[in-house]
Amino acid sequence: MTSTKATSTGNSPGNSTPRPQKKAVIIGGGPVGSLAALYFSRSNWDVEVYELRSDPRRCGTQALDKKSINLAISERGLNSLKVIDPLLLEEVMKETVPMTGRCIHPGKNDFRGKGGGESQAYDIHGRFIRSADRGRLNNILLDWIERQPNVKIFFETALKRLDLDKKDAEFEKRSTKETITVHADFFLGSDGAHSQARRFLQRYTLMDYEQVYIDTLWKELEIPPEEGTGGFRIDGNHLHIWPRKDFMFIAIPSPDKTFTCTLFMPERFFDEIGDTGEGLLAFFNRHFPDVIPLIGEEKLVTDYFRNSKLPLISIKCSPYHYKDTCAIVGDAAHAMVPFYGQGMNAGFEDVRVLFEHISAHPDNLSLALSNYSTERKADAHTINDLAMRNYIEMRDNVTSRLYKFRKAAEELMYAYAPWLGVRTLYSYVSFSNVRYSEVVRRVRWQQGVLDRVVKMLTLGWTLGAAVLVRRMMGRRGWAEGGDGWS
Repeated sequence: MTSTKATSTGNSPGNSTPRPQKKAVIIGGGPVGSLAALYFSRSNWDVEVYELRSDPRRCGTQALDKKSINLAISERGLNSLKVIDPLLLEEVMKETVPMTGRCIHPGKNDFRGKGGGESQAYDIHGRFIRSADRGRLNNILLDWIERQPNVKIFFETALKRLDLDKKDAEFEKRSTKETITVHADFFLGSDGAHSQARRFLQRYTLMDYEQVYIDTLWKELEIPPEEGTGGFRIDGNHLHIWPRKDFMFIAIPSPDKTFTCTLFMPERFFDEIGDTGEGLLAFFNRHFPDVIPLIGEEKLVTDYFRNSKLPLISIKCSPYHYKDTCAIVGDAAHAMVPFYGQGMNAGFEDVRVLFEHISAHPDNLSLALSNYSTERKADAHTINDLAMRNYIEMRDNVTSRLYKFRKAAEELMYAYAPWLGVRTLYSYVSFSNVRYSEVVRRVRWQQGVLDRVVKMLTLGWTLGAAVLVRRMMGRRGWAEGGDGWS
C-alpha cells in the first residue's frame, strides 16, 4: 500500500488555498484520533486510520477491551469540535447530559431522594460541563470521518514497526496475521497511554519520560434508571461524589438515564472487601449505605465481581514529535488521572493546537511540530499535576469549611469585583481556553491577592477589636471611678 499524490480543492481550518495532497497515517481510532483524522481530512490530506480494536459501531461494547470512565466535555473539547465543524459540535452536544455542579454526599445518612446531598455549583455564572458516553462519542466521530472521501479506516490492525526516517510503517491484521506496509508523509500517534507509536518515537528522539501508577484502583458500577418512569434515580444534572478521605465513590449521569459509577480506592480496601458478596455489602453498608438501594443488592454484587479493578496511570514525556515525520497527541503524549475531567479535553485541544501551528507554517512542518511540542509540554505537564491534586480535593477537601469559604470568596470577587481579575481555578480550566500553564500563573498571582486581602481583613479586625476593648475598658474605668488606661 503506497501513498498517492494529487491536488484537492478542499479547505483547511483557516487556510482556503489549495495545496498538494499529502498522506497522513493516524495510529489509534479513539475520540482523539478520530478528531485528528477529521482535521487532516479537512486540510487536504489523504488520511488512513489504523485501530487495534474492532469497529465499535458493529460490535457494541464487545469491541472495547476495557471499561471506561464516563467523559466530561468542557469548553476546550467543545471548542476543538466547533473549530472543525459547528454541526459536529451540535450533534455531539445532543448526546450529552449537562452537569451544573457536584452533589456531595458526606455522611452515612445524607440521602434524601432526588434532593439528597449538598450541591456545589461549578460556576457562579451558571456555566456547566457535560457528561458523555465515550463509546457513543467515538461512534459519532467515526461516522463523520467515514463520510470524508479522503479517509480510510482499518480496524483490528496492530502497529508492528515504525521507521520514521524511511517514513514506513508495518501493521498486522489481527484476524489473518497479514502484514501491511504503509508509506506516508506523516504519522500521528493517538493510541492511548500504552502507545506503540510513542514507543517507536522514543527510538528516534531524546525523549524524557515519566510514568507513575498512583496508589488507587478503580472499578466500574452502574445505577440503573428508575423503574416505571425510566428517569434518573437521583439528580441527573450533577456529578455525585461520596468522599471518604482515603477513597470515594462517584456517579456520572448518562443520556440513557443510567449513572456510570466508579469506586476509587487503594488496594487495601479492595482486599478488605474480599471475594464474597457478604464482604461487599458489609463494606457498602458501612461506607455508602445510601448507594445500595440505588444500585440494588443483587446488581451491586454481580457488577462488582464481574468488572475488573483497574490501575490509574499518569504519564509525562517530551518532546512530542520527530522532525517533520511524526507527533503524538492525547494519552499517548500525556496520560493523566481522571480527577479533573480534562483527559479528552486536553487531547482534543492537542489536535486544535497542532493544526494552529501547521496552518501557521504550512511549508515547514518540522517547525510547526517543534512549536507544538514546546507549547503542549508546558500545558500538558501542568494539567497532569492539577489532575493529581484534584483527587485529594474530591475525596476529602470538598467537605472542608476552609475549601468552601475560599471557593465562595473567589466566586464573589469574580461576580461582583471582576476588575480584580480573580477567578476560581476550576472556572479557568473548564470554562476557558486559556493555556493550562497560564492558568496556574494567574491563579498563583490571585492567591497572593487573596492572601493580602485576608491579612488586611485580619489586621483590620485585630485593630478594631483592640479599639473596642480600649473603649470598653475606658468606660468601665470611668464607671468605677478610675482613670481607665494607666
